[in-house]
Amino acid sequence: MTTTDRPIRLALVDDHRMLLGALTEWIRSAADDIEMVAAVTTWPELLTHPEFPVDVVLLDLDLKDNIPVSLKISTLKTTGVKTVLMSTYSEPALVREALAAGALGYLVKSEEANMIVDAIRAAYNGKSYISAELDYALNSTENVEGPRLSAQERRVMALYGAGEPVKAVAYQLGISEETAKSYLKRIREKYRLAGYDVGTKVALRKRAIHDGILLTD
Repeated sequence: MTTTDRPIRLALVDDHRMLLGALTEWIRSAADDIEMVAAVTTWPELLTHPEFPVDVVLLDLDLKDNIPVSLKISTLKTTGVKTVLMSTYSEPALVREALAAGALGYLVKSEEANMIVDAIRAAYNGKSYISAELDYALNSTENVEGPRLSAQERRVMALYGAGEPVKAVAYQLGISEETAKSYLKRIREKYRLAGYDVGTKVALRKRAIHDGILLTD
């Protein structure tokens, strides 16, 4: 629970309106100590919202606005706002960058919904929140013997391995379907050269989980 009598004032930023609506309703019904005061789809909308600054911002890492996440986090810190990040994937380099920049929590969207409330409460009280699954993925990637993938290749592999069709992968990353297919072709070639066959979607998913790129539900 909170350390004060008043509710935690929360803002949610996610460019998927369906998820935004679902999360808003879920948080309102699941936690009476958290008050959802803003739910917006873009970074500028957050900064110009009449309720800003809030106590905690639940921020989608995958916003397609080309603004570095470290800049967003530092901007929020200067206004006394705590940040919890959400992402579709668990790319270790981005997680570490976000935590180093001052984020107090990092959630992968495939994790349990009640973890969101735990992370918000922890951030409000100035404590870090990383789920056990994500912590394991971060640490286990140090010993992965697979090929070196670029940040974008890891994102494509995570989304495709999670079951998204190529068209949806392309949409979520703001790239063309042909570009997404090219990334998948490069990923499979890199793994083939490293001695691993990820020719099928099932094999690619298993490898993504093994290498800490994709978390299981």
